[in-house]
Amino acid sequence: MPGTRQALDRIAVFCGARTGIRPQYVELAKEFGVALARRGVGLVYGAGGVGVMGAVADAAFSGGASVTGVIPHRLYERELPRRSRGEVFVVRTMHERKARMYKLSKGFAVLPGGLGTLDELMEVATWNQLGFHQKPIVLINHEGFFDPLAAMLDHIVKEGFLSPQERSCMDMAIGVEEALDLLGCAPESVAL
Repeated sequence: MPGTRQALDRIAVFCGARTGIRPQYVELAKEFGVALARRGVGLVYGAGGVGVMGAVADAAFSGGASVTGVIPHRLYERELPRRSRGEVFVVRTMHERKARMYKLSKGFAVLPGGLGTLDELMEVATWNQLGFHQKPIVLINHEGFFDPLAAMLDHIVKEGFLSPQERSCMDMAIGVEEALDLLGCAPESVAL
């Protein structure tokens, strides 16, 4: 039955509740969800049933991955969690959502998204910087989506507000398989 496999590892995915203007964003999300399932890795996500977020969850669930969503009550209707896959936790606040997602995950993948995606990314990067956890963070830089952000981070280093070592807590991957490798997810099993 899809979505019932128990994963030893779970990756939180930060991404948009919108689809964006390019169909490639949704295709990337589907590819990422399928790859998670193929590698036996569980998904933790924002429990929205729409946009890039819904696409990654649908693909992971359909592939047999363990899927866990976390959503604040206030967003419950807006992000259509009734379309959500897997187990869904409804929490009171965004802070509780992020804390639960962080606790459930061994690492973080970032796909295209908006302000919420950037908020989640910057918070886990800050937690790494401050030593609250040391979990891998990988941005999937599909078609250069995160190039402007990378340039901004490099500028912050140049201006002395971030050390090169702190900057290195966020890896960039061009594709899904590279991202999963950087996150430390075991390669898929090879049938003999």
